[in-house]
Amino acid sequence: MVELISYSEEETKRLAKKVAEKLKKGNIVVLTGDLGSGKTKFTEGILTYFDLQEEISSPTFTIVNEYKKNEVNIFHFDVYRLADVDEFLAIGGEEYFEKGICIIEWGEIIEEILPKDAIKIEFLKDEKNENIRKIKIKNFNI
Repeated sequence: MVELISYSEEETKRLAKKVAEKLKKGNIVVLTGDLGSGKTKFTEGILTYFDLQEEISSPTFTIVNEYKKNEVNIFHFDVYRLADVDEFLAIGGEEYFEKGICIIEWGEIIEEILPKDAIKIEFLKDEKNENIRKIKIKNFNI
């Protein structure tokens, strides 16, 4: 496990770009943490690496946004509004796993169906400074 500290949203996005450099088809990136902890900013950083910053939108109400850059498919899920794993399976969520890079916000909701090698990134807010985040990365080295 890698533990890092981010002191700003921009630093979180830079960290995400470093992660994005090593991502490939079939990678599943699971983002967990409280509301406002940095999950969406991290996703923005990944999409910026792939030059998709103009197309970024939150999939909160659509569950998944699909992006394509050259031959790379990126699927950005926000499963916050799902009640359980069954809802994810009902929309065919698992079918995306091998089609490209999957970024899943609130992934703990569907954790039981995620592959063991999923890249898990946890965001923790600092109690004293609202800009600081502790970021724990499992199953991945940057």
